Amino acid sequence: MNFTGTPKVIIHGGAGSSLHGKGGLESVRRSLYTVVEAVYSLLLSGATASEAVLLGCQMLEDDPRFNAGTGSVLQSDGQIRMSASLMDGTSGRFSGVINISRVKNPIELVHFLQSSPDRVLSDYGAAELARELQVPSYNALTDLRLHEWMQERQDNFKSTMAGVVAEPELVETSNAGRGTIGVVVLDSSGGLAVGTSTGGKGFERIGRVSDSAMPAGNYATSHAAVSCTGIGEDIIDECLAAKIVVRVTDGMSLPDAMQRSFTEASKNQRDFGAIALDASGAISWGKTSEVLLAAYHDGTSIGDTLEWNNGELVGFC
Repeated sequence: MNFTGTPKVIIHGGAGSSLHGKGGLESVRRSLYTVVEAVYSLLLSGATASEAVLLGCQMLEDDPRFNAGTGSVLQSDGQIRMSASLMDGTSGRFSGVINISRVKNPIELVHFLQSSPDRVLSDYGAAELARELQVPSYNALTDLRLHEWMQERQDNFKSTMAGVVAEPELVETSNAGRGTIGVVVLDSSGGLAVGTSTGGKGFERIGRVSDSAMPAGNYATSHAAVSCTGIGEDIIDECLAAKIVVRVTDGMSLPDAMQRSFTEASKNQRDFGAIALDASGAISWGKTSEVLLAAYHDGTSIGDTLEWNNGELVGFC
C-alpha cells in the first residue's frame, strides 16, 4: 500500500498492569488524547516528522503522570537520571542522551544533537551540552515520586521498579509498572521519525542505562519507526525496535513483523510493549504486558489501546 499523504501519529505513556478503575483509565486517556491532538495539528500545518516528535515528547515529559521529564522516578540513591533518543528515518540519524539530570526536557537536547557530529552523550557530556546551550537548571522531582521512593527505601528497595503512572490511587502495585513515553510520526511528506524518553525503572542501581537511548528501544528508517516501553533489559535482549524495523525494511509487512517479533518475545517470557508506523501509514502496536498506554490518530479519528486486553499480542489499524 502506498502512502496517501495523510499524516499519522501514535504515542505511548508506558506499559504495565491494569490501571485501578475506570477513573484511572479516563484520566490517562485525556492526557494521551491532548498530546495526540496537538501533534496531529502540528503535522497538518506542515511540520516535519522530527518536529512533531519533539513536540509530542515535550508534552509527555511535562506531564507529571508519566515517567519522563517532570515526574521521573528516582534511582536507588534518590537521584533522577533521565535518558532519551530521537531517530529521523529520512536522514537515518540517531541521537540520544543517557542519565542526564536537572533539565526539564531531555528530548530538546536530543533534537539538537541530530545536527551534531557527536550524537549520543552520557551524563557528564549531556550536562556540559545543557550548559553550553544555556538550558535552565530544572528539578523534575514531584512529591508523589519522592513519597514513592521514601516508602520503597523503608522496605530496603525490595521492588525492582516504580509505578508506571504517578497519580494517587491510580498507581499499579509498585512491582508492575514500566514507565516510558514515546512518539512515532509519519508526516505529510512521507517522512518517519520516532522519539522515546524515560526516567528509568526506579530504585535501580546507580548509573543503570535504559533501552530508551538505544536503537533497541527507539529506531527508524524510511520504511518504519518503532518506540518501545517495558522492561528495558528485555527490550535490549530482543533488540526489539531495530528488529521490527529491519524486518519491515527487508520487505515484511509491519503487522507481520510485529507479530513475529512479539511471538518470539512471548516465548522468551519478555515483558514490554511497542508502537509502530510504516511508510504506507499503517499503524501497529504490540504488548506482552497486561496493558499498553497508547493512543493514535489514523488520519480520520483518534483511538487508543487502553482497553485492549483481548489476549492478542499485536493490534493494528
